[in-house]
Amino acid sequence: MRAHPRVLYVLLVALLPLPALAATYTVGPSGRQYTQLAAVFADNDLEPGDVVEVDGDASYEGGILVGDDDGGSAGRPVVIRWRREAGATRPVLKGGVHTIKFSQSNHLLFEGFEVRGGSNSCIFSEAHDITVRDVVVHACPGHGILTADQLSGSFTLEYSEVHDAGASSNRHPLYIQSDEVAYPDAVFRLRFNYIHDGNGGNLVKVRHQRSEIHYNWLEGSAYQAVELIGPDCWEQQKGWSTELRREDAELVGNVIIQSGEWPNAIRMGGDLNGRSQGRVRLVNNSIVFNRPGPANAVLVQLGAGSLEMHNNVVFQTGGEAPAIVKENQVEDTPEPCGPASSLAWSAGRKVAGSNNWVQEEASLVPAEWVGTLRGSDPGIGEVPRDLLRPRQDSELRGRANLSPAAPAALAFPAPLLVPAYEPPLQSRLPVGQQRRRDQVGLEIGAMGAVAGAMDSDAAVPRKFRKSIAVGERPRFRKTRPDDEVQ
Repeated sequence: MRAHPRVLYVLLVALLPLPALAATYTVGPSGRQYTQLAAVFADNDLEPGDVVEVDGDASYEGGILVGDDDGGSAGRPVVIRWRREAGATRPVLKGGVHTIKFSQSNHLLFEGFEVRGGSNSCIFSEAHDITVRDVVVHACPGHGILTADQLSGSFTLEYSEVHDAGASSNRHPLYIQSDEVAYPDAVFRLRFNYIHDGNGGNLVKVRHQRSEIHYNWLEGSAYQAVELIGPDCWEQQKGWSTELRREDAELVGNVIIQSGEWPNAIRMGGDLNGRSQGRVRLVNNSIVFNRPGPANAVLVQLGAGSLEMHNNVVFQTGGEAPAIVKENQVEDTPEPCGPASSLAWSAGRKVAGSNNWVQEEASLVPAEWVGTLRGSDPGIGEVPRDLLRPRQDSELRGRANLSPAAPAALAFPAPLLVPAYEPPLQSRLPVGQQRRRDQVGLEIGAMGAVAGAMDSDAAVPRKFRKSIAVGERPRFRKTRPDDEVQ
């Protein structure tokens, strides 16, 4: 007697191994499985889909190590999150050399915490496919968030606030890099964040292969607000070379306010240890110098590939005007493993752009641009009251290029054509509460003339949308400029 095919199918399915049921671990001062977050990872090997829930209204010791036996899998991350309750404040992780470290614990979501006090870094990632969401990182005497040269891959920071971090010229609020040998297609995503009042270094220093820096409010850097350079040649794995990958970066819909003494808002290309040879694309950013003195919107040095700029507004207050794209010829000798020359461009100047607004007195405005608007005042509101929104009579209204393009030699791969959202409004943005940009009559710059509708269709779980502010904004401490090539 032959078995029915449906019966055979059911029997075969029954013999297949079942996926392990996800576990939930609880942490809190009392009544939970653990009183310290670090103990969860010391006592257990977490599996894909496992969840660690941490009570608020409490502080936990830093020096937390999430190891290579505590990671998830693609599509089933390990989740470490604040167990939210009405009226509770977020859990605080504080102290340690690294307050929390992800050590090859790939595929992980970390959300809802206040992190502070790590002597080297507050968050250190040596892992791939890490998402850090809805955190407040501050009071970090070293780096705020640091990713490793080796064994780090894709990293996302979103809906978060970073401030009061960094020191001297080489400790940064954000220092992001990736391992191009281990993770050759990694992506760094920085979106919907408020990063401000750095105590040293650059607000956002990047050596990553591909960076998507979208919809952020960046203000109060000691040095550059954004630095886009190549990997440190001394720190890479065997098999790496400067020709292995190009380091590309796209900045769309950001507010960048350069309020410190350092002249550059953005620096691209390389330092003495590594050039990017990368393509950089800037679209609908508002770059403002709200102080007198030397000002460069973009400084190019030591091996940039190309620069494409569309729909940006660049403005300096106080009757002065900035240089727009300045090339810096470095006098120092690059490291033996570093840039092959001290020229600003890796293969000759490649610049394109359209529909940017600059001041009449601005210098070094690229001749390659088309549709450039010039004036004495862009007609934008002041910060904080009007948050740089174009006024009724502003030349920025309806003047953006909705289909910006670049020559093939400059084309950024898979670009975000124009912004869909506004950045946070000089504050931390709760998850899912981003506001849309009206694509009809799109304005030049990061801000619309009128606040758009809140995005009720945001692709984030509803349970992540509630958040509570932590702490006060610190007073910015000025740092005197040092050597340009640092």
